[in-house]
Amino acid sequence: MILCPKIPVSVVVMTLNEEVVIGRCLRALQNFREVFVVDSGSTDNTVSLAAEAGACVVPFKWNGLYPKKKQWCLTQLPFKYDWVFMVDADEVVTSPLVREMRSLFLTGSPSCAGYFVKGRNIVNGKALRFGLFNNKLMLLDRHKLAFPVVDELDIQGGIEVEAHYQPVLKSGCEKEKIGRLKAPLLHYIHESGEDWETRHKRYAQWEAGMNRKKSWPEDPVRWRQVLKILFRTLPGRPLLAFLHCYIAKGGFLDGLAGWRFARDRFHYYHMINRFTYGDDLCHNVSDRKGA
Repeated sequence: MILCPKIPVSVVVMTLNEEVVIGRCLRALQNFREVFVVDSGSTDNTVSLAAEAGACVVPFKWNGLYPKKKQWCLTQLPFKYDWVFMVDADEVVTSPLVREMRSLFLTGSPSCAGYFVKGRNIVNGKALRFGLFNNKLMLLDRHKLAFPVVDELDIQGGIEVEAHYQPVLKSGCEKEKIGRLKAPLLHYIHESGEDWETRHKRYAQWEAGMNRKKSWPEDPVRWRQVLKILFRTLPGRPLLAFLHCYIAKGGFLDGLAGWRFARDRFHYYHMINRFTYGDDLCHNVSDRKGA
């Protein structure tokens, strides 16, 4: 039996009460040389399961200031490697992605400062083939990329982790390129330590505040930045988000799972509108901060 060498990348998985999914996530990361689980005070079995899986577990408690959790990891964890791969607990790295990253680091060398990774959504146990995919800049050279400081600490519903915005190139690295890996990972969007509705109410409240304050940092990819600015200014965003996902991107071809995903997008942007324009919903959302 020939053993493949492990990938010289440090993986970070951030957790808060993720016992349902953490084992599956960590099993898929066995091909990496170093795995950290940074835990925000889980009260379930997340920490013990992570330790049993061989991860290095590090406690984290946010003080309400900067740096937030992702940037804290980049500056405070005792990494052995320059490259960091940030994976959420409800994500699973696929074998094709492992092979692509092994090729990138063991038979070649990265030519970019960071790489976007596509997340293929799992809904009702089905991997969606159409609709939308997540795209996150989650594989990065920690010496060249960092999460920006943005004006958001006083926004109600604020959370401890940098959410819905990407790391940016550091000063002196502006000419570095940002790449994209071809192979996806799997994103189990309805399987987490916190139910979808509760988590996305908090995100919607925070995102409405970000829109009001115009606090969004610039996306590292210009065309993505232009599209984001345009979308945030369009009227009727809930319906547009649904139609874009379900019709334009062919989500209807995924059957009931595709419908549920598109419906969730409509519901999320509807929540943002309700928080933006005022609604009694705003007074019923927990302020609990989570990963």
